[in-house]
Amino acid sequence: MSEPQVTVGQDEAGAEKEAKSEPLNQPSNEASRPGQLRLPSGSQLPSAEPSPSPSAEGSGLLSLPWEMVARIASHLPAQCVITVLPQVCQTLGNVGKDSTAWQLRARRLTGSRASFPVGPRDGFDWPSACLEMEELIACWTGQGERAAREAEQAEREREVERAQERERDREALAEEGIGEWEEVVEGRPQVDEGVEEMGFQVGGVIAVPWDGEELMEGERQQDREGHLPMGVGGGEERQEAAAEAMMGEERGDEQGVLEAIEVEERVGVLAVRDGQDYIAGPRLGSEGERNGSSRPPSPPPALERLSLPSGHIAEVNSVLLVGGEGAVCASGSRDRNVNLWDLRDGGSTGRLLHTLGGQGLFSTHKGWVWCLAARGPLLASGSFDSTVRLWDLGAQGAERGLIRARAAVLCLALPQKDVLLAGTYDKKVSVYDTRVAEPLVKSLRLHSNAVLCLVADEQYILSGSKDRTVAIYDRRAGKTLQKLQLSSYLLSMCYSDSEVWAGDNRGMLHAFSMQAGFFKPLSQFDVGHTSLVTGIHRSPGSLYTCSADRTIKVHLPCAPPRTLCTLHHQAGVNGLSVEAGVLAIASGEMCVEVWRARR
Repeated sequence: MSEPQVTVGQDEAGAEKEAKSEPLNQPSNEASRPGQLRLPSGSQLPSAEPSPSPSAEGSGLLSLPWEMVARIASHLPAQCVITVLPQVCQTLGNVGKDSTAWQLRARRLTGSRASFPVGPRDGFDWPSACLEMEELIACWTGQGERAAREAEQAEREREVERAQERERDREALAEEGIGEWEEVVEGRPQVDEGVEEMGFQVGGVIAVPWDGEELMEGERQQDREGHLPMGVGGGEERQEAAAEAMMGEERGDEQGVLEAIEVEERVGVLAVRDGQDYIAGPRLGSEGERNGSSRPPSPPPALERLSLPSGHIAEVNSVLLVGGEGAVCASGSRDRNVNLWDLRDGGSTGRLLHTLGGQGLFSTHKGWVWCLAARGPLLASGSFDSTVRLWDLGAQGAERGLIRARAAVLCLALPQKDVLLAGTYDKKVSVYDTRVAEPLVKSLRLHSNAVLCLVADEQYILSGSKDRTVAIYDRRAGKTLQKLQLSSYLLSMCYSDSEVWAGDNRGMLHAFSMQAGFFKPLSQFDVGHTSLVTGIHRSPGSLYTCSADRTIKVHLPCAPPRTLCTLHHQAGVNGLSVEAGVLAIASGEMCVEVWRARR
């Protein structure tokens, strides 16, 4: 849809003359104003409501026709239209109440060929969506390119450091008189043919200087071959031994579960990972342009990245921002622990508040922590040990209760206070009342395979399963409303404002509408993910996705999604959480990373 074309005179007198001549060419009926804006006849925009007219006694801007005032206001930031113009005068304040103006703004942001919103339009909050999209564009556009340049610069610095260290080692050995160099050319020793550049021959023995980073890279290569990381560094033998002991105990009990639900696809992704290049060094890079060294200096980025690298000794499976405004981050890991991080402190890293645990517990759970959910001060953690543990965030993470399920807990939802839903490996969705000693309310057998993702509100439960179905259950009516068969299975799902977005095992995104109890597939999109979509978040003006293909993508939530940024990670990304514009991801590198507006 093309933007409205309005001709404005070169001076105020010309504008007044044009305003006076308009009634001669068009009817005075207010309902004809969309015609004045010259909207295409096939526009999807609803009929405009009668627009208030500026005062006839006004001067300057207020003397212009309403359409011109709205057009001028469309070039102001959404934040200004929402908060500033109402403080100027009532007429300008009414610009923010014009639904058609907001829809035109949204169309300009998403592009004329995109459909927005994807789901139902009735009751859609246009101002909030436009405000969020403008903020998203300002923060994330170009973020991937900046990350690529930072990664390239950091890699060059590390190469220089490694070269200097090798030179120092050679000089130290030469001073001690150990061995003889065969030949020196331009001040650098030449080694025998067949010996790698890093090593040198001393008395018939090849000596290779130890390089911690290169050793870690070897460990990461083992991870890509399917082995779990067992430590956080070459010198932490005790942590490695403890992690190896824990994992050894679990393998026998959990291997059958892992094979059955193909969890290795999520945390291994062997074929995809081995066939793709990635940026070494910092955890983030960018897709596409990486030769940015010749570009002029750019302004400081709008976002800052925090790394929480040392709280776990195994892969982080899940992450959740809680406490409002992204103040606290919870992370659940294969080391069986749930950590709480304080993100309010300044600096490049957050502060570890607590590792959650109850009486007599060596760790938070006795199995891998696979999922997290929260509502208000209540935090729930689900584990492969077939339990859900409840924690009180308002009481420094004190244990609030224990729910025993009958199988590994794979997904959780807290749709309302004191109501917990759990999807488990035994094909069931269970409803619990967290206030009572016997919390199980009912178990629903909605699928023929493991339940992998779950969302809900006060009335409906939507669950996705390994059997490639999506089930919709009406809690009030106590019955299954629909069951859709898909060509792939869903691993992540988000439900808000009558729209449901989900990611599947092939890297595709699916959009559905949920209205008056009717669940309708809308479309599916290829946004560039090449493996499992392990996390998804959608709000009126934003869409975030992450994948086991080592990427995080930020989009505008239109159809098709408009991708603003692609960030590349060194390992698969197992999940994400978004709150108040703060993004946190769970990494296969035993860490959590957070992006937020620069302070």
